[in-house]
Amino acid sequence: MNARTARKSENLAERIYLQLKQDIFDFRLMPGDRFSENEVAERMGASRTPVREALFRLQRESYVDVLYRSGWQVKPFDFKYFEELYDVRTILECAAVRKLCEQQEQNTLDELVNLWCVDPADRLDHGPTVSGMDERFHEQLVEAAGNQEMARIHQDLTERLRIIRRLDFTKPPRVEATYEEHAAVLYAILHRRVEQAQMLLRAHIEESRNEVRKITVHMLHEANARSQLQAVDNNSVPRGDTTIAHDE
Repeated sequence: MNARTARKSENLAERIYLQLKQDIFDFRLMPGDRFSENEVAERMGASRTPVREALFRLQRESYVDVLYRSGWQVKPFDFKYFEELYDVRTILECAAVRKLCEQQEQNTLDELVNLWCVDPADRLDHGPTVSGMDERFHEQLVEAAGNQEMARIHQDLTERLRIIRRLDFTKPPRVEATYEEHAAVLYAILHRRVEQAQMLLRAHIEESRNEVRKITVHMLHEANARSQLQAVDNNSVPRGDTTIAHDE
């Protein structure tokens, strides 16, 4: 394989990896869904080699499991795992808040203040956009504390939690609440009120965690119901009929 062919293969594997990851984030691939490398290859218009590379990368990141002799599976939800990630995230962010309150200069927070401390009429209401902004809010809090290793660990946690955290922004009231809660945290930090800032931050994260858990459980129930309905439909096809129905 020459260098050009190798680069092309790497780019294709990267594209497939990003697409599958987005499918998981957007719940087009639901937790527990099973699929084969051939199915992905056909959908992506690629050979099995880059598909396999992408899937093994997703496996290393704990998004999918390989089922030997029976293909692949989107990793089922493990609520205990996500609870532990939330706990570590809360500890890191509270530590960052303490460092920020103790800093001599706080102008590193100017960008966050301009984004979140705004009049209600100037707030964005598009869930996915606010979700991305919320993610950056928490990352920038940790980055502003000045500890690069802390920021790196927090970024890894953010990536692992993204699949469920974004669900918090599917309902307009939570979008509004996020603006209010972020502004309150920033106000406390700017006035160097360590305990208050940490309390507000913990409450904000806990509210988000509870809301996400409720939505996730609901979505999993819906997915299970759809799966059972599909199984009933498949069993109702007459044995002599070999036509495979495809969604439009």
